[in-house]
Amino acid sequence: MSVAETLRAALEAGTPAALVTVVDARGSTPREAGVTMAVTATAIAGTIGGGRLEYDAIERARALLAAGEDSADMDVPLGPEIGQCCGGRVLLTIRRVEAALMAKMLADEAARRFARPTVLVFGAGHTGRALAAALALLPLNVRLIDSRPETLDGLPAGVTAIAAALPETEIVDAPPNAAFVVMTHAHSLDFLLAAAALARGDAAYVGLIGSATKRERFRRHLEAAGQGADIARLTLPIGGAALRDKRPEVIAALTAAEILTCLLSDQQEKLTDRFAATAPRCNSRPTRSTG
Repeated sequence: MSVAETLRAALEAGTPAALVTVVDARGSTPREAGVTMAVTATAIAGTIGGGRLEYDAIERARALLAAGEDSADMDVPLGPEIGQCCGGRVLLTIRRVEAALMAKMLADEAARRFARPTVLVFGAGHTGRALAAALALLPLNVRLIDSRPETLDGLPAGVTAIAAALPETEIVDAPPNAAFVVMTHAHSLDFLLAAAALARGDAAYVGLIGSATKRERFRRHLEAAGQGADIARLTLPIGGAALRDKRPEVIAALTAAEILTCLLSDQQEKLTDRFAATAPRCNSRPTRSTG
């Protein structure tokens, strides 16, 4: 469960609980300002970065609960005295959870979830389901779309299943700066969906499963439709070429990393020229020239 869900469950059960928040983070720190952690006498949810910092925060939060205190602050230099060498400084607040705080947290969490980047995965075959499962663990809104309702059973929490007779309508209705990954059961449908995603002009990422041969066929298809320039904004094959592993779970992990690069970074970063040719095409942000 999330931090807010954990605290709500504790409040409903009458279990004392505390919220630990990083209110200021200066220099090199494990986590950024705003992150939270829930603490009860026997459980925690979330993380403020682990290590001794987190251990001491949990200990202080439990002491607060045991003593009946309402709040406390911790100003922690991340140096040798606590066995951490980050070199920064963190200010924490610890607050006993009550109804008003709980209501605010739930509202804030709902707003954050709504504002998360959206990923649309077309095709609920083995690789599509594996990708949806990998993305479900990340701070994203994930939709898995297929025209075959029977393929959408048993999806993990956090994945929205959409049985669509005309899946291209989901592209039209998608929010701005979404990511689109196309891996249906038919090449003709793949081409239709990928072309529609590219035509939007605001997609952060458009990926298509397949080979160099498929890419060339799709390039010709786009040229015939007057979209020839769009091929430069397509990631095909997805997952890069550093590993030639066709297992669905491996493709899913590599593709999830590509999508995060495009959705959560201000600019696509290429570690070396070696990987430039297979790096994801982040369509809504400028990319660094490979020379």
